[in-house]
Amino acid sequence: MQGSLLALLSAVFVGLAVWLSWRAAQTARTPQGAVGWVVFLLTTPYIAVLLYGLFGPHRYKRRTKERRRSRLLFDDKRPDPEDLRVSCPSCDRIDRRPFERIAGMAFVPGNRAELLIDGQATFDALFDAIDRAEHYLLVQFYTLRDDGLGTEMIDRLIAAAERGVAVMLHTDALGSNGLRRATLRRMEAAGINGIAQARNRPIARRVQINFRNHRKTLIVDGREAYLGGLNVGDDYMGRNPAFGAWRDSFVRLTGPAVTQLQLVFAEDWHWLTGKALRSDLQWSIPAPTGETEALVVATGPTDGEDGAAALFFAAIAAAERRIWISTPYFVPDLALIAALKHAATRGREVRILVPDTIDHYLPWLAAFAYFDELREAGVEIWRYSAGFLHQKALLIDDCLSGIGSTNFDNRSFRLNFETMALFLDTGVASEVEEMLRADFARAACLDKTLEQQPLAIRLGAPLARLFAPVL
Repeated sequence: MQGSLLALLSAVFVGLAVWLSWRAAQTARTPQGAVGWVVFLLTTPYIAVLLYGLFGPHRYKRRTKERRRSRLLFDDKRPDPEDLRVSCPSCDRIDRRPFERIAGMAFVPGNRAELLIDGQATFDALFDAIDRAEHYLLVQFYTLRDDGLGTEMIDRLIAAAERGVAVMLHTDALGSNGLRRATLRRMEAAGINGIAQARNRPIARRVQINFRNHRKTLIVDGREAYLGGLNVGDDYMGRNPAFGAWRDSFVRLTGPAVTQLQLVFAEDWHWLTGKALRSDLQWSIPAPTGETEALVVATGPTDGEDGAAALFFAAIAAAERRIWISTPYFVPDLALIAALKHAATRGREVRILVPDTIDHYLPWLAAFAYFDELREAGVEIWRYSAGFLHQKALLIDDCLSGIGSTNFDNRSFRLNFETMALFLDTGVASEVEEMLRADFARAACLDKTLEQQPLAIRLGAPLARLFAPVL
């Protein structure tokens, strides 16, 4: 009897594996991902069927429809670019159309962008902004912890709610799963919105590793916005001795582009709560505050195309002199490898800044499998050693720059929801250049091939690269 039951279970698992292989072939975002899942499911069905439930590409079709419904709710709130179109003469050669197609919005002038180049500057500015809020706060972080720094932010959000500010807090269920129930109850009791919905999400959605919201955003009264790479926790202030100083950045944005970021939050909020914020927020376009052209590019797995990968591809293609990219995780796809190599062979200065310190071992290790090919084409790989580099920044020539949450890896390209703010302005580009030059001064240019690395890296890098579709 026991043998018959085991045979039946085995047949069920094999049947599920075959069916899920067909589903993976239909729904995977890339051919490499489809092949990886099919091989995994058919060779180790007992493990793979269970992991497919957490990591697999299923549910994308249904969730894509839901996300697009959220976006349609706010189509009439998008700024009309023709009402605002004034270009920066020094940046006229940059073709804006690829970036605008990816974003579904246009570059708008009249903005001011202020770089916040470390955790201290960022959280000083964020806390000050929270304390100044009069009407509403839109807060979104992948990771919010209730440690020292996190508790300070939570206390300020609670104080804002208690003085009558509408506080809407969007955290990712996986990234912020360490929040204690007592903390959640305290925020809920203060009237902070979004906490109850986050707690009551189906368990399948809370534990699924893909479809994560990786954005980091704070918007004050529809007039002032912040975004970048920092989460909220003591690590991000360099208080974890395992990582040392935490190298990251944010940007403070004022002007018409704030409405673009607010649209992104409103769509995410509808996805989280089912509530549209059409009448709850200030939707009139903010008055100009500067001369910077800006565009908020929000990407995710429900895009019709691989938006984040396409953004980097367009930026690399636009370069005439240099391409500087700062990223904590470097696991590119074949198209972006080709783009970087092509740019380098055409004489562009291509620099990739990555951390020498290990945060997540697999992507850190996988990156070594790409370095030789890129270095042979003339791409420079710089390894930051003065702490952990978590910054996501982009600089093209002397004009186009970007700050946001998007890593240079497949997870950001195709599996997570991300946001990048792009700026067409020689002044902002100069500030980003100065910031990155200081980072390069704390880094060393890689001069060793994979074969010259320690044995663990030589053996592990090619194996880690096999997991590239989900890293």
